[in-house]
Amino acid sequence: MNSGDFARIAQDLSVTPAELDAVVRQGPHASDELPRLLKVLGIDEATLSRTQPVLQRDMVRVCAVCQQKALCNHDLDSGTLAQRYDEYCPNAPAIDGLGQKS
Repeated sequence: MNSGDFARIAQDLSVTPAELDAVVRQGPHASDELPRLLKVLGIDEATLSRTQPVLQRDMVRVCAVCQQKALCNHDLDSGTLAQRYDEYCPNAPAIDGLGQKS
């Protein structure tokens, strides 16, 4: 893909080409934790995507480049994520802003 096409895709996603590149480099499963987190917190991902698509895309981007994957996955697996995510999750402010925090 040429740089012009890449830049247009980034623009369509409301991110910079550098941000899109960072997400792409993380691979196709880079934000797999986000749907699990939302489910644990009782937030319907489909509704979020439909009602606040820009926020949902931003949350996917933030999750994809997060440096706390090991801790997040540990908390997901141990069932402690709902109690601890706000200590380290870069999406915590966005989740809190939804007013649906469990």
